[in-house]
Amino acid sequence: MIIAIDGPAASGKGTLARRLAAHYGLPHLDTGLLYRAVGAACLAAGGLGDATAAARIAHDLDLTSLDADALRTAEVGEAASVVAAVPEVRAALLDLQRRFAAQPGGAVLDGRDIGTVICPDAGAKLFVTATSEVRAERRFKELSGRGDAVTYDEVLADIRKRDARDSHRAAAPLVQAPDSALLDTSTLGIAEAFAAALALVEARRAGT
Repeated sequence: MIIAIDGPAASGKGTLARRLAAHYGLPHLDTGLLYRAVGAACLAAGGLGDATAAARIAHDLDLTSLDADALRTAEVGEAASVVAAVPEVRAALLDLQRRFAAQPGGAVLDGRDIGTVICPDAGAKLFVTATSEVRAERRFKELSGRGDAVTYDEVLADIRKRDARDSHRAAAPLVQAPDSALLDTSTLGIAEAFAAALALVEARRAGT
């Protein structure tokens, strides 16, 4: 069973993916971390403007070396959105993500193009979203809770900029797959959102 979860930043897709993976006993991959790792490595190497270098970093990426906490900063998030628009980077990470999904028993993957590009034949697809204001409030609380010096207005502007970049890039833009179920978490708590997501997955598994 492959569960593909897509959606914009701070929509709640990662939390739901982790919970669904735990519920079904499946491995989980936050594909955004891959792009964050590439973006962070590019920043450390001196910049984001070298597509060839970014693709080389992506090609050599080791899943076991990812430090999720260190990759959750606002700066790395912005860098991830930039490198994710580079076709060579996406191509380099394509096989890695598909091999993860092809594990015996299946997997849960969340990102921006799982249901459209990485796993178009996934048995269950969700597109998780929320208003930009709600998503900015969630991300602001997350970042300020870690001690990052950010304001709500800065986070909202960043959310909107990333939405525009992710949705309009030429390579694998963020769009809802025609056969995915839409889940708007704007007014839902975590427990409510998970119950809704689980019901949608079960409906897909039952063929309804």
